[in-house]
Amino acid sequence: MPWIKRFAAITAFLLLAAGQSLAQQSYPSKPIRFLLPYPPGGSTDTFSRIVAQKLSESLGQQVVVENRPGGNTIIGTEALAKAAPDGHTIGLVASTYTINPSLFKLPYDPAKDLIPIIQAGFSSLVLVVHPSVPVKTFKEFLAYAKANPGKLNYGTVGSGSITHLASEMFEDIAGIDTVNVPYKGTAPMLTDLIGGQLHYALDTPVTSIPHLKSGKLRGLAVASPKRSPAMPDIPTMAEAGLPFEVVAWLGIMAPAGTAKEIVNKLNAEINRILQFPDVRERLAVSALEPGGGTPEQFAAIIKADLARWPTIVKKANVKVE
Repeated sequence: MPWIKRFAAITAFLLLAAGQSLAQQSYPSKPIRFLLPYPPGGSTDTFSRIVAQKLSESLGQQVVVENRPGGNTIIGTEALAKAAPDGHTIGLVASTYTINPSLFKLPYDPAKDLIPIIQAGFSSLVLVVHPSVPVKTFKEFLAYAKANPGKLNYGTVGSGSITHLASEMFEDIAGIDTVNVPYKGTAPMLTDLIGGQLHYALDTPVTSIPHLKSGKLRGLAVASPKRSPAMPDIPTMAEAGLPFEVVAWLGIMAPAGTAKEIVNKLNAEINRILQFPDVRERLAVSALEPGGGTPEQFAAIIKADLARWPTIVKKANVKVE
């Protein structure tokens, strides 16, 4: 009978809601693993441990960071995707998460196997030049590059990296023709940039700022929507009339199937943590800006990046070893 079916459906819904409410109230019931697809040390490790420490205090359960480096972050991300979706395993992802599908055959689906919790932080990319380049402003740089096609070169920290793809995208939007010189890591790239073997680079602030302060490099513009607090005197590219924005972001995700109530609870806690003055101060040391927002806002960022990087990879014919 129709009323019996309706009664059964309502009863099932109420039982599900009650079960979810109970799960939320009892969560977390054991220590939480925080998977990090990067080695110890560095800004991602520092960031993860700051968040884990504060979450441990607020949730009343230990949040333990587990470093799972390797495979261009694929190893650690696969472990996160295949973990039990009970909220007791979460993990960090970065912009690389949305680039990897264009470069590798992955053992997980980045659009389906993980769900966003929060965009937790980001870093502006800054265009830096060697002082020998005869420009003082971003507009002058664009004019000089257009007047000298193929004569300027730039460094990237690896083929297929965020700095590489952002640089290819920058060239395309700016309408300039410069030469890519790929390196295996930031240190050798910066060494050659400071030494004058390279003309410019799109770099992260944490590695560039010391050299900007010493005068070994000159900062012309940041590729973020607004000026970076770490470099407030450097304008955005948009201020100079170029509609180019790319930031290197960090986010926290959970295995698909994790209860929405748990995701929302973690989102609320991390949003609160990111407002702590001591957390913001510690992030500033690595030139990281605190993120925030809803899971849905982070999902939109991921979706947009998953859509744009394949075009850049194909157009630039990017290959990885």
